Amino acid sequence: MNNQPNYVIGVDYGTDSVRALLVDAESGAEIALSVFEYPRWKNGLYCNPSKNQFRQHPLDYIEGLEFTIREIIRQCPDATHLVKGISIDTTGSTPIAVDSDGTPLALKKGFETNPNAMFVLWKDHTAIKEADEINHLCRHWGGLDFSKYSGGIYSSEWYWSKVLHIIREDKSIANNCFSWVEHCDWMPALLTGKTNPKTMKRGRCAAGHKALWHADWSGFPSDEFLVNLDPQLVDFKHNMPAETITADIAVGTLSKEWADSLGLNESVVVGSGAFDAHIGAVGGEIKPYYLSKVIGTSTCDMLIAPRLDMQNIVVKGICGQVDGSIVNEMDGMEAGQSAFGDIYAWFKKVLMWPVENILASTQTVNSEVREKLISEISDNLIKKLTEEAEQISIGESGLVALDWMNGRRTPDANQNLKGVISGINLGSDAPRIFRSLVEATAFGSKAIVDRFKAEGVRIDGVVALGGVAKKSPFIMQILADVLNVPIQVVASEQTCALGSAMYAAVAAGIYPNIHLAQVKMGQGFEKTYQPISENSEKYQLLYDQYNKLGKLIEQNQL
Repeated sequence: MNNQPNYVIGVDYGTDSVRALLVDAESGAEIALSVFEYPRWKNGLYCNPSKNQFRQHPLDYIEGLEFTIREIIRQCPDATHLVKGISIDTTGSTPIAVDSDGTPLALKKGFETNPNAMFVLWKDHTAIKEADEINHLCRHWGGLDFSKYSGGIYSSEWYWSKVLHIIREDKSIANNCFSWVEHCDWMPALLTGKTNPKTMKRGRCAAGHKALWHADWSGFPSDEFLVNLDPQLVDFKHNMPAETITADIAVGTLSKEWADSLGLNESVVVGSGAFDAHIGAVGGEIKPYYLSKVIGTSTCDMLIAPRLDMQNIVVKGICGQVDGSIVNEMDGMEAGQSAFGDIYAWFKKVLMWPVENILASTQTVNSEVREKLISEISDNLIKKLTEEAEQISIGESGLVALDWMNGRRTPDANQNLKGVISGINLGSDAPRIFRSLVEATAFGSKAIVDRFKAEGVRIDGVVALGGVAKKSPFIMQILADVLNVPIQVVASEQTCALGSAMYAAVAAGIYPNIHLAQVKMGQGFEKTYQPISENSEKYQLLYDQYNKLGKLIEQNQL
């Protein structure tokens, strides 16, 4: 009898880094972990935050894949022969222009440093104008409203907006690209050597939530629709298959080149790719009618419901409602906030300005002391703000903020919106402003919950995962109080990578479906935040002010 374990690898591509997790498929035990920070991204290359331009070079992704998987094999040499499957999740929508072989233009001569040849990261908002144009066309062209299952509003964060923007802005890209591929689709194609854009496997998750794919119109939007935006979009559509696959389906096995490079066997199965938040929800043991909140720099809110329950419900103002995008045979619904932890990071950066620009150059102390002071202040700033903000009573400051510093994703996408802090007076200090920002992010979450309920989709509970959920009891308690519902925090530190590992186990045939993989490999929950009824009542009054302020700002946006 062969008692050797079956190992699987989950690869999670985040905004700043990629991590590979080696998991025992029988127990869910996390055997080895490796993390790689993108060097070009870390140096700010190809980005222009003032223009909301955020691009990533494919070499960051390739080098990260090689490093992390080789490292976990180094940590566990036996895994070389025990790994049965690999699955990958990525940010999204993060597409890139490719040639007829499926090679990203950034890897071709003449395009090595062209930002438009890079992956257009999820939070790139350079395509606001194009998104507005797509929305106008959806409503007025006289045919099907192809945004119907995307919440009725197409976003500048999504596939067609970004493609349209780049080919209009950069004719060298327009003249040299054959098609466009999402990051989560390109990585499995790369590993299996199946990169031909015409036959490359496209994931249901990315296509359905970001590229207007739906079974009701047999795939992507019609030629008649796309030609109104740009005839070249029709060519791109014809250069990719209309069929999509769910994340439990295998794309193929490792090519010899990649098997040799990673130190694995060619028999290792590679699963279809999907977005990190959707896969993270799976790793967090998502179940029907439980809202799964991935809380990090932004939030992605995942909800699944049986297909039969959703036959007559189309939720407006969210980021998509797609059959099988999270769990097969379930409608997957996505919502989220364009900024959450990013807002706290922004405020920290504002407060750190004199430290980094005055203290850093002072001659009062020597360089060693300066560096220690800067590091100590940076490391402790949010912690100290939190300690002080906890002592402030709800509503005491009179401050109300809007969490739209990076636009609004849902409900009702509007990336033209800006953040607001209202009610400031001469007594408004940093802790009070910080608390108002935390409350604003919680109010943004409540707006999403309220939209689901208003559209006829019940929510039986909330599950939280991600960096903020694990690290900040202060923020999580406010969130529980504002939502007035218990919030369970997932135990695993690597929920997205674990979710990918679960799907790798299904794609490799270790489990027949993702539900059983979740049961066997799930890590459970480490904590539950219970709402405090008195606080929830007070927050309802502040939430009403948040909504009034938001309506005023949106009606009069500059």
